[in-house]
Amino acid sequence: MTEVIETDLIPDATSRDANWWRQAAVYQIYPRAFADSNGDGMGDLPGITSRVPYLSDLGIDAVWLSPFYPSALADGGYDVDDYRDVDPRLGTLEDFDALVAALHAAGIKLIVDLVPNHTSDRHAWFREALASPKGSPARDRYIFRDGKGPRGSEPPADWTSVFGGPAWEPVGDGQWYMHHFAVQQPDLNWNNPEVRADFLHTLRFWSDRGVDGFRVDVAHGLAKNLGAELPSQAELDATPKDGDHPLWDRDDVHDIYADWRKVFDSYDPPRTAVAEAWVAAHRRARYASAHGLGQAFNFDLLEADFDAEQFREIITFNLGLAEESGSSTTWVFSNHDVVRHATRYGLPPRGPGAGGGDHTAEKQGRQWLLARGAEPVLERELGLRRARAATLLELALPGSSYLYQGEELGLHEVPDLPDEVRQDPTFFRNPGVDVGRDGCRVPLPWTREGVSFGFGDAPADLPQPAWFADHAVEAEDGDPASTLTLYRRALALRHELQTAESLTWIESGRDDVLAFGRPGGWVSVTNFGTDPVDLPDGEVLLTSAPLEGGRLPGATTAWLRA
Repeated sequence: MTEVIETDLIPDATSRDANWWRQAAVYQIYPRAFADSNGDGMGDLPGITSRVPYLSDLGIDAVWLSPFYPSALADGGYDVDDYRDVDPRLGTLEDFDALVAALHAAGIKLIVDLVPNHTSDRHAWFREALASPKGSPARDRYIFRDGKGPRGSEPPADWTSVFGGPAWEPVGDGQWYMHHFAVQQPDLNWNNPEVRADFLHTLRFWSDRGVDGFRVDVAHGLAKNLGAELPSQAELDATPKDGDHPLWDRDDVHDIYADWRKVFDSYDPPRTAVAEAWVAAHRRARYASAHGLGQAFNFDLLEADFDAEQFREIITFNLGLAEESGSSTTWVFSNHDVVRHATRYGLPPRGPGAGGGDHTAEKQGRQWLLARGAEPVLERELGLRRARAATLLELALPGSSYLYQGEELGLHEVPDLPDEVRQDPTFFRNPGVDVGRDGCRVPLPWTREGVSFGFGDAPADLPQPAWFADHAVEAEDGDPASTLTLYRRALALRHELQTAESLTWIESGRDDVLAFGRPGGWVSVTNFGTDPVDLPDGEVLLTSAPLEGGRLPGATTAWLRA
């Protein structure tokens, strides 16, 4: 492997470059699982601030901060009580300002998570709605409907929530409210002008505090068209999601984002946004339009097997979509909703076309997670080797790379959490069917020893396994073969080499090898197979695993300078 390359090309977070996001390396922080500064077992904002030097050494361009707002944690913070405050268990607005200042001083931008599809049931608006009569302005901010049957005792429709169970909840007066997700997450009515105006206020509130962009949760779900007669779940399932579906990916959702874009563009540089939109791939470009949010998550590689043909098709298709929208594409393998990719790649492949663009990836590998009493089929070392190769390929691609905390340590999923400590509502609403997402949200290990491996001075609220000690930052720091070292070297090199947003495929003559060149003579080669292969001529800059006799072994990526 190459020596660590020092570079001064990391974008200055105080600069006014409007295009900083186009090829940024963005690191997702799940705040309650990153660093605990006060010993209560939960991560917090001062903890993150204390680790800014680590983030700077890693070489990222931006942090995506998952929800930090006041919340009952019915859904990991995605049940928001107040969009313009900080959960007191995580800190204060002053702590938030200190974090922004520390990140910007280190040349790192900040993207915050925004959850506009629903509030929590503790939000002041929802409490007012419950205390108000049918037909009141307070209830019109949400989606209330009269129930069926005697005195409205039956739900308005037989809809199922994304998290399992009914999507309608009674409030005791014959009416029911809709919740796409947990019962504690009532959906907002985006046809209500007050809802639209309040979120514009929220965008300005955080932008004025120095936030550089927003990750928009469930961006495809805000606009809804519910008539007096609601369709059945079977009818919903049979309705194409082509722009006129009653609930998902409606064309009129983009009217909302056109108003948001006016707010973004009122700042210098303009604020950016990225849509979490689980939609058909051909409908993704509109979310990434310069007239809307500006960028949209591409989850296609996340849903693919470790397979050269699948990777090439996905990369080619998404670069085409980026050209269509005028945006840059995004690449992601792990986040807070899915089984970590080091684990997924150590499980049997699902086969082409297994991804569904509808949260299918969130459930990938959970059959193994549920089989806690049986010998797992996970090949740990192979999974990590493939994950390292896939990430090095990802970081060579044009566009933005989104990295999830802990993947730089080579962390696997934690499959064997006791049921009594689990927190994810998908586990409780689907007992025995879905083990939930807690296994990728276990707090990070910073040191080899300690009550929580350096996470804090108290046990973490999700218990860490003993094997975390070998993957702690302390254990990997300075080890030339560690995954942390690989990420640091790759991100430093990426800043030096990244140029125009294009690539040229290089035919290798093998179905299991994927090679492409980037402007400036930079080449990436990935061997998806098992047998070593010859590399093209050039200076080897970095490899995800050692070469074997000068050849590229299986499940390995190399970067070369021609």
